[in-house]
Amino acid sequence: MTVTRIERFDWTALAGDLDRQGWAVLPGLLTADQSDSIAALYGDTPAFRSHVIMARHGFGKGEYRYFSYPLPDLVQELRTCLYLKLAPIANAWHERMGMDVRFPATHAEFLERCHAAGQRRPTPLLLQYEPGDYNCLHQDLYGEHVFPLQVAALLSEPREAFEGGEFVLTEQRPRMQSRPAVVPLTRGDAVVFAVNSRPHRGAKGDYRVILRHGVSELRSGRRHTVGIIFHDAA
Repeated sequence: MTVTRIERFDWTALAGDLDRQGWAVLPGLLTADQSDSIAALYGDTPAFRSHVIMARHGFGKGEYRYFSYPLPDLVQELRTCLYLKLAPIANAWHERMGMDVRFPATHAEFLERCHAAGQRRPTPLLLQYEPGDYNCLHQDLYGEHVFPLQVAALLSEPREAFEGGEFVLTEQRPRMQSRPAVVPLTRGDAVVFAVNSRPHRGAKGDYRVILRHGVSELRSGRRHTVGIIFHDAA
């Protein structure tokens, strides 16, 4: 089961990767069958609350759909179980960055906070890219309440289902040029990464660095990704 795989990850090592670079890979988070089953939902219009064509908004080229409530069982399981592991890391980050907000132990409690503030629309999404498509560098911020980590799982096999389409991140440190990273993923792998900012330890203590993420141009084939965002949208 997915929850068992989540429990078996070395979360101490993953927290170290997140502290060091702002992202960490969860290898084999989803099985091939699970990846295919989520990707197959893309044509199931009732499963989604909205359909976004990126080019219409200047987001890039490609499209994605936001799931509606109730979420598919597997997507709900991922959101609930991953939050349990990421909340302690998020709280440690906020403490290091001098931010007062702390996150409750369970995702249900955090959603109560979001919903009380008018952030009631679910944000997990399914993305589809075809040749020539790409996603501009961005941050997924949807309201006052923002959980500082999110997860993206690749549902298609690189070099078999598609070419190109690498997941990329940039990090901007004060008074320095942006640092890029290309995250290597295969089908079923996921990346955990900073939504907006993360702490970086410098010579004089911790300070905030800003991250953005996107996807490079797809050269051929079709690529599906499921995004797990933990805060809801206003």
